[in-house]
Formats: sequence, structure tokens, C-alpha cells
Amino acid sequence: MAERSFVEEVKKLRLGAGEVFSGEGILAVTKALLESGVAYVAGYQGAPISHLMDVLADAQDILGDHGIRFENSASEATAAASLAASVNYPLRGAVTFKATVGTNVASDALANLASGGVMGGALIIVGEDYGEGSSIMQERSHAFAMKSQIWLLDPRPNLPAIVQAVKDGFDLSEASNTPVMLQLRIRACHVHGQFVASDNRRSAFTIKDALEHPSRDVGRIVLPPASFLHEREKIHERWPAAVKFIEERQLNEFFSADARDIGIAVQGGSYNTVLRALERLGLADVYGESDIPLYVMNVAYPLIDSEWERFCAGKRAVLVIEEGQPNFVEQNASAILRQRGVGAALHGKDVLPLAGEYNAATVMKGLRTFFERYGVLEPQPAPRKVIPVEALPALDDSVHARPPGFCTGCPERPIFTAMKLVERELGPHHVSADIGCHLFSILPPFNLGATTMGYGLGSASASALNAGADKRAISVMGDGGFWHNGLTSGIANAVFNKSDNLTIVVDNSYTSATGGQDILSSTALNPTRSTGHEIEQAVRGVGVKWVKAVRRTYDLKTMMATLREALTTGEEGPKVLIAQSECMLNKQRREKPKQRKAIAAGERVVRERFGVDPDTCTGDHSCIRLSGCPSLSIKPNPDPLRTDPVASVLDSCVGCGLCGEVSHAAVLCPSFYRAQIISNPSKMDKLRQRVRNAAIGWLQRREARRRERYAF
Repeated sequence: MAERSFVEEVKKLRLGAGEVFSGEGILAVTKALLESGVAYVAGYQGAPISHLMDVLADAQDILGDHGIRFENSASEATAAASLAASVNYPLRGAVTFKATVGTNVASDALANLASGGVMGGALIIVGEDYGEGSSIMQERSHAFAMKSQIWLLDPRPNLPAIVQAVKDGFDLSEASNTPVMLQLRIRACHVHGQFVASDNRRSAFTIKDALEHPSRDVGRIVLPPASFLHEREKIHERWPAAVKFIEERQLNEFFSADARDIGIAVQGGSYNTVLRALERLGLADVYGESDIPLYVMNVAYPLIDSEWERFCAGKRAVLVIEEGQPNFVEQNASAILRQRGVGAALHGKDVLPLAGEYNAATVMKGLRTFFERYGVLEPQPAPRKVIPVEALPALDDSVHARPPGFCTGCPERPIFTAMKLVERELGPHHVSADIGCHLFSILPPFNLGATTMGYGLGSASASALNAGADKRAISVMGDGGFWHNGLTSGIANAVFNKSDNLTIVVDNSYTSATGGQDILSSTALNPTRSTGHEIEQAVRGVGVKWVKAVRRTYDLKTMMATLREALTTGEEGPKVLIAQSECMLNKQRREKPKQRKAIAAGERVVRERFGVDPDTCTGDHSCIRLSGCPSLSIKPNPDPLRTDPVASVLDSCVGCGLCGEVSHAAVLCPSFYRAQIISNPSKMDKLRQRVRNAAIGWLQRREARRRERYAF
């Protein structure tokens, strides 16, 4: 298996009532699922919820003991569709994926699920990574929850609150026959803490029971005329049931509610940030104790009218702290207060940024403005204007940007190196990029890729660019994206529409960008899943005739020749080039511990390294420009008559050999050499080294005598 091992974390899942669980937030969610009597779990990995999937993958024995079905789903849509098991049976099910992209992929299944409603508790755990820490478009799950009438939980980021939110989520779902979305921010997923565990529960009604006693309710199927009644049911039955449950269970929290005539309303996920900002303003202590009234919405949707009226009554003003746009909470709360005749002034985006993540500094600035306006804090004196002696240059002018890039030795780097070298011969081509590590190719030094439309949609992104022309469009997708939906949305679509473009499938054996999880085409043996299914066979199976596989991407000449052929062949129809080499990061994770163990045991271990001869290096640095490897750097030229710095290979080199391949492919210099580092050398190794040293020493002395002979 390629996935990171969570053997130690899995042990914590067996803790019983009264024992203390310590760990990360996302691991606490896993334990809470077991304590809630979940019957099945599915999902698709992605930050920041990958650990939940990986832990469950390592906990098959525990899940089996409790009759829990677990699946690494093919996509988020597959995971969401599995919640259909909760429609007709009292089965608790949970799915998880990265938001908002995962929610977008799963939207069809989620919309149908929310329309028909559920009998068993259905929990959708979304890893919300809005803000600077996100690798995706800046959107929020809140809009989807409102659109489909899915209740949205946003718990305070501490382990007891997160665990309770999981349990409350299932109860709320069953009480209102509605799926519930549990939103976990990046910091909530990775916050560390403790909570007192409860016993794991086995589902009273099992999947086996459902299979042996099938049930159906036509009224739950999204088909006319039932589908027209679902919306009425949502508003007149499910919504009131949810509101009643939220009020009675007191899911939302009030702190110092009547201490002052101003207050703050904040979603649970931002609670810690607000307390930190209050502490820095001198309005809270380090333990979070404050006399500033707080209304903490652990349920971000729906808003509870009675609670808003209760909190705002008698107050001059309330500040709503809500990340992102549109300001759903602020607008909804404003309508509630006006309808109920509450005169408190409502503030939000007028004192806080309209968009962007609300970190402590941002929230503190907004709070200060609000508190100064209402006399809680004295206005700060205007800062003394200082006229600089010399204006400083813009940061961009003096500090280079550090965009993300490929890992050292990444097998995807030579693919794009080959594309750049072929570009010199055939000219530039339109390149449609895709989600995954290979997306780094859009940045320097490769500067390849014009668009990215979604995971596995690289080929589909070029579907419109298909016409009789002198050039073919190139699209890229990874093996993870290929199995996610690229096979049907991209490759099969290209066959059906007789595309003449080229698709490059980067096959590095794992969904590397999400943590190295196994997929259908992984070569690793996996005891719980079926692997070893070749992408080439799948591509041919949907009708592609021109298929080439490069088994070793580091073979730059073969990569270039195959690319050239794909772009110039007269054969019509879609073309697929499968570029294969194992993800170097996963390979090193596996090999380095073995090497360290072998060295410690006194075994002979040989490692390959590359280097640059500074006397031969031309200083052209095309090896760096066409590779971008982090282990390639520059250092001062040892020749006092030459000022250009020379290339240098750092100790992080993993010996992939691309830098040397680039130098030879570009016909630039012979300065690269390959060396072997031998740990615990044998007697023969030592003998060879003595012979080499003697021969080299003799040659060096002869050369020195020759130079002395001709010296003036």
C-alpha cells in the first residue's frame, strides 16, 4: 500500500467510556462516527479531510467488528450517492470530501438526497478550506446548503465541540429527515486536543438487515408528482422540526449574553479567532473569558429567529462575523430583526473586509472599529506621520515569488521538460491543464497550461478546440483524475466526438496530490482493494486506437520522440500518451527507512547521486531552466577568470538523473557526472577505491610535472 500508515491512531478508535482521546480534530471525527453507531462511511480524499479516509482504511478490523461498510469512493459523486442507503432504512451513514470542489462534483446526488429526504441520519463532512490556505477557487459550502435545504453545522474548533457536533448532526438529520452538512475548517481539522470518549456503538439496524428486508417509498423518489411535494415538505415540516431540535438541544451557544448593550454574532468555526482578537484588544483573558456578549452559531444554517431576537433585544448594536461573500448570515439576520421589530443596529461587512479569510489580525481590526464606534474602546490617536528618507521599493521588486513546484526527483518534471524541448521544434501548442501535482507545470520554469476546469476534466477542457488545423491541442490529466471522471468525461467523450487532440495521462501509481492513496491502476498490492488495472487497457476499451505508454518518464529522449510522434502523426482520432513512473515522494517514503535500517545493520547500501564538475560547467544553466529541480542550485565559479556562477547539485538529490538528461538532450554541456555513495563498503569496494585513488593520483602528479615543465 502507498497510503501513510495510521496504525497508532487506529488504536485510539478502541477507547471506551471514560477514557481520554488525544489527537487531531479530524481523527476525533472518526472516533465520533463509531460512537454514533454509523453503519457505512464513504468518501473521496482531499485536504483537509484525507486523514479521516486514511484512518478508516487502516481500521478495517474495527469497522468489521461493528458491521460498518467503508469505501474509498471513485469520486465525491459516488460517495454522496451512497447516502441513498439512508433514504429507506434507519441506517446512519456519513460521507466526506473536500469542499467546495467535492460538493460541486457531488451536487446531483446531494440535491436528490435533500429533495426526497432521509430516514436514517445522513452526515456530509466537508473539509472547508476557504482562504489563504486553500488550493481551490474561493467559494463556500454555505450557498449549497441554502440552495438544497441541507442543514449546515460549523462547530467551535475544539475536540469536545467537534465530537458533539458529529453526534448532534446525526440526531438532527433523523429528527428533521434531512441530510446535514458538517463543515470543518482547516484549523479545526488539525487542531490538537482531548475529549472523554464513549463506547463505540453498533448500528441496531444493519446493512445485512436492509438487504434481507428491502423497503421502498415512492414518495421519497424524486419523480413527479412526489418531487413537487418535497419543497413544501422541506419548508412546512422539515424546517420547523430542525428549528425545534436546534432550540431544544441548544446547539447554538450564548456567552455573557446580557453583560453589555453591544454583542458579537459569530459562526462556530471562527470562535477561536474572535477570542484571540478580543484577548489582544484587552477584552478577554488568555482562557477566553470575556464580558463581551457572544452568540456562537454552531448551526450556520438555518438561522434561528427566536435566538436572534433574544440576543439582539435591548442591544444598541451587534457585529456579525462571517467570512466570504455573499454575506448570507448578515442579510438573513437583518431580515429577522426587522420583521420582529428589534432595533439593534447590525454591522458586518461595513467594518470587516468584504472577502478573504478572517485571521486574528483582520478580525481585531474590525472589532476595534466596532468597539470604538460604540464606546467600548477609546479611539486610538492617529499615528505620527513619518517621512522616510528614501522610499522603500515594492516587495515584489526586491523579493522573488516562491510559487509551488514539483518535488525533488518528481517523475512528472521530465514530461514537461520534454514538452518544452519539443516546443522548440514544433512551436507552442494550446495546453489544457488539470487538477493535481502536474498543475505546477503552469508556473516557471515550464509555463505550460492555459486553463484548468476541474479534477479529471483536462481532456474535456480541450474538447471545443478540435478542428482541422496545423496543430493539435494537448491536454493533461493525472491517473487520479483519470479514474475520478477523466475516462468518461474526457477520453470516451473524445472517442465519441472523433477528437484529433492529444491527451497525456500522468501515471505515477497513486493519487499523489491527496496523500498517495491507492487507485485502480496502482501497482502496490492492497489487501482491501483491487489494484493493478492498467490505464492503457481502459483507454483501449473505450475505443482509442492510438495509445502509447512511456514506462520511464526520466528517459527524456523517448518522451520527446513519443510526444513528437503524437503531435505530427497523420493518424486520425484521439491520441493518448500514458507517461509512467512512480511518485518519487512515495518511493522515498518507502525506500529511505529501508536504507537507514540496512545501514544501521551494517549492510552494504549503494545510493546514486549526481554532481556537476565546476571546471566543465559552462554557466548556461539550461539544466535549471529546463528542469526546475529543487536540488539544483548555483555557486560561485572556482575559476577566478570566470564570473558566471556554476550549477551545483545539493544533498537533497535523489539520483533521478533528469538534470543530466536535460543537458545532453539540449546538447549543452558534459559537466554532469553520476556517482555512487556506498555505505558499509565491502573489501572489494575498498580495494577498488584504493586502485582508483592510486591511478588518479598518478595522473594528477604526471599532469603537475607536465605543467611545471612548460612553466615560465
